[in-house]
Amino acid sequence: MTDTLHSYAALTPDVALDALDSTGLRADGRLLALNSFENRVYQMGVEDSTPAGSSPPDARASGGPGAAQVVVKFYRPARWTDDAILEEHAYTAELAAHEIPVVAPLALNGATLHTHAGFRFAVFPKQGGRAPEFDRPGTLEWMGRFLGRIHAVGAQAAFAHRPALDLDSFGTQSRDFLRAGGWLPPDLAPAWNSVIDHALEQVAHCYARAGDVRTLRLHGDCHPGNVLWTGDGPHFVDFDDARSGPAVQDLWMLLSGERDEQQAQLNEILTGYEDFAEFDPRELHLVEALRTLRLIHYAAWLARRWDDPAFPAAFPWFNTQQYWQARILELREQIALMDEPPLVA
Repeated sequence: MTDTLHSYAALTPDVALDALDSTGLRADGRLLALNSFENRVYQMGVEDSTPAGSSPPDARASGGPGAAQVVVKFYRPARWTDDAILEEHAYTAELAAHEIPVVAPLALNGATLHTHAGFRFAVFPKQGGRAPEFDRPGTLEWMGRFLGRIHAVGAQAAFAHRPALDLDSFGTQSRDFLRAGGWLPPDLAPAWNSVIDHALEQVAHCYARAGDVRTLRLHGDCHPGNVLWTGDGPHFVDFDDARSGPAVQDLWMLLSGERDEQQAQLNEILTGYEDFAEFDPRELHLVEALRTLRLIHYAAWLARRWDDPAFPAAFPWFNTQQYWQARILELREQIALMDEPPLVA
């Protein structure tokens, strides 16, 4: 059932603009909602003045003097603790200090995390760019070099407040949430229960074959939509899902197509990656396992967010008979893929 009194209902345009004003930056009234569901994200125009003690928006990336814009992200209430959000900010600042092209939050009045009208938010410089074209020669190798640099930094310390990506958090907990909530149509529940249990058993086998692989701080959600391409190469945005996990988590989402195509793409990525970080080939046993966990977690994510009115409007196909039939087929295909030999480093 949709809850029309969801907490984001109080985040009106006026509240969003006032929140930016509360940091000392002066909103000029321009406001554009960006495509985001987990959080609420707006592009806002700002006046030229910059408060004392603050890092100014990057005018080069936002249109030059007199046309400055920033991106303001309002964090979903109760999702992360303050410590977890600040750890994300510290991680991106650490990467930026190593001259890695990530979009880190601005420090305004000495802080990166702010609160207004009960909402926690951060302000980012607006980063221009286009979608990466992975079919162009050299693009994936370029991506691999920067991911290698990110992981070289990510391996230097561990997260204290952000969770790990593992079988329990993405798989078992997601399955149990969907079961407990009665999301499955009664006639499909037995088939789904059987196939998801089998899929999670196969994921566990993949982890066993991989052995004791290293975990490190990751981007965590490194799909092409979180990469902006400029003349200087890739810029990595949205570290909201930064977690600990195996390095291959940030690589496999760049692979697509048939097996031979994925093998060629992986070869190109690793050519750049291993200029800066060593890759453990045992992690390739986890590619289809991690894909399976993401598929299961995504279904549970939609269910967990169904009280947010934005979700039924944006995902009307969720929780239909056809949706769950497709998920059962999808998991059966993943079970077969997890039985196949892994890609080769």
